[in-house]
This record gives sequence, C-alpha cells and structure tokens, in this order.
Amino acid sequence: MTTPNFEFALHDLVAEDVRAALTDKVLFEKRPAKLPDGTEATGLFNAWITLNNPDQYNSYTTNMVKSVILAFRAASNMRDVNAVVFTAAGDKAFCTGGNTKEYAEYYAGRPQEYRQYMRLFNDMVSAILGCDKPVVCRVNGMRIGGGQEIGMACDFSVAQDMARFGQAGPKHGSAAIGGSTDFLPVMIGCEQAMNSGVLCESFTAQKALRIGILTDIVPGLKVDGEYVANPLVETRYVTDDWGRLLHGEMKTGDALAAGKALMKRGEMDLSALDAKVDELCGKLLQTFPDCTTKSVEELRKPKLNAWNMNKENSRAWLANNMMTEANMGFRAFNEGNREVGREVDFALLRRELAEGATWTPDYIDSMMPGVRT
Repeated sequence: MTTPNFEFALHDLVAEDVRAALTDKVLFEKRPAKLPDGTEATGLFNAWITLNNPDQYNSYTTNMVKSVILAFRAASNMRDVNAVVFTAAGDKAFCTGGNTKEYAEYYAGRPQEYRQYMRLFNDMVSAILGCDKPVVCRVNGMRIGGGQEIGMACDFSVAQDMARFGQAGPKHGSAAIGGSTDFLPVMIGCEQAMNSGVLCESFTAQKALRIGILTDIVPGLKVDGEYVANPLVETRYVTDDWGRLLHGEMKTGDALAAGKALMKRGEMDLSALDAKVDELCGKLLQTFPDCTTKSVEELRKPKLNAWNMNKENSRAWLANNMMTEANMGFRAFNEGNREVGREVDFALLRRELAEGATWTPDYIDSMMPGVRT
C-alpha cells in the first residue's frame, strides 16, 4: 500500500531519464518481471542493460563504459526492479573487452590518458559488484578479455552453448588485471586460472559450466527447426588415455568436420536463452528482497575483496604499459589482418629485447605484422 502524498528522494547520478544519458551503444530497458510459472508480476521489472556494438563484437568504448556505470547505478536504485540482466546485441559476442581500435589509435603511447580511462573501467566493474540487485549475465556469444572480466563480476551467468570464454591479455600486450586475475583463482582455482590468464586458451561454454563460472547453459543452434547441442563440442563424459575428463572439449578430425557441416545447416535462436534468464530472475523474485541483497553482498566478498585490494595498482601498471607492450600489441591487432596476422613475432621480440632493443617509436613500428618478413 502506497503512503498518500509520499515523495521518494532521488538517489540517481543523473536527474533525467537514464535512457537519455546513455550512448546509443548501451541500451537500458525495464522488462516486466515474470513469476516462475511465466505470468507477469504486476508492477515489477527486470532491468536489461545491453551492449549495442555488435559490429565490433560489443567491445566497449570510453563512452560505453560511462554509460554502463550510469545504467547500473540507475538499475540499482530502481525500487520496482527485481534483478539486472547484463547482455549484448546479436549472437556472436557478449563482449570482447575494450575497443581495440580506440586503444590503438588514441590510448597507445598516452599513459596518463589510459590511466583516466582505467578509472572509468574500475568504476564499471565496481558498479556491477556494488549493485543492490542480483546481476545476471546473459551470455549471448563469446565472452573474452575484458568481456570475461565484466561478466565474472556478475552474480550469475547463463550462456548459449556456442559461446566461448577466455582471456587475451598476454597475446595482445596486456595482462588480465581488470578483474580476471582477482576473480579466476576464486572461481575456478589457481591452475585453471593460470591456464586462462597466461596461455590465453579459450574454452567452451560446456567447460565453463563444468569448472564453475556459469550457472547454466542452453542450446542456441537450431537445425531443421529443432535445437541441437553445440555440434563442435564433445558433450559425453569420456576420458583420454591419461584419464583426463574431456567433457566440454572441442572435437577433432572427422567429428569436428561433421560438426561444422551441421552448424552450417542451422541458424541461431536465443529464445531458449531468454527463457532460462526469465526463469532464473523468476526464482530471484520468490525471495525476501533485503535477505537476498544481503546474501548477494556476502557471497560477492571473495571477488570484491580481491578486486578492491588490487584495482589501483593494476590501473597504474596498465597505464604505464601503454608506452611499451600495449602500445605494440594493440596496434598490431588493429593494423594487422588475416593475411599478415594480428600478433607480433613474439620470439623475435624476446630475442631483440634480450639483445638490448629499446621501446622507441621506430622499434614499435618495425614490429607491426607484415613489416618484417
């Protein structure tokens, strides 16, 4: 029952409608909340925050980061919002991290500028971790690099099973210190974290579920009108000659070729993903709100404590790194292509650094893909 003539105080960062304050590459929408039986819960909503940059795999620009912060702060304050769904446009990518074009063309070689950018990035991660509502990451496609980091900051993740997960830092001149080095050891253990954060080997949604960074997965591919499990992935619980569990690993040989042929016949349909997200949000709706918020706050603490302990040191290091390896790595990715590649010659770089090469502009230019043959 509403108190007559009662007027709520405004706690938002911007006084106007949050939609008016956002870039068109971050969308904000309140969707009717649904009970577990699928019926709408009158007067209650889930806030959907959508990265809308599909042409660049939903990588976030500086302006997008600012918009995500505003959107999470607004959703956190909305009294009629049950949960926040964080997702992205299309079916190819949830997010591949920071916008490499912007990194290469503006931030490379400008450490003080990148330091300011990383303040915004840190505030984005903190806005997710500090949201007063449970946050569900709807993983509509690959979640890589910084996309993996903002995804793991969420409380729950539900993915379509064609998605892939992983880090890219040491391959492109950075380190996964925007959250992954904090979250991965807590969520999947030190050894698996080392494999992801250092070797940058991506993994399937099935493996992500098995090692503990997903709540659930659903099929995303339809063939002849029927959902099929990811045809590129081994989904049976089998072991190799060494007794290692292979569930969730990519197929090889003829099996992989057959899977690719089946995939070409199909089309993506994320309606099952939407239904699973609605189901999860419906379960959240069937709890006491303050008890849920307190439980979420407590269960976030291992991630939050690690994040708060390291984020400022990480910001400073990442800024300085824009003069050396990030300058080279982001430019190589941005200036390269399929023919010449998007990575530097790492063996050559290591040898020449060992021989005394210095990080001059000319040396960085000389290491761009295709310059030396």
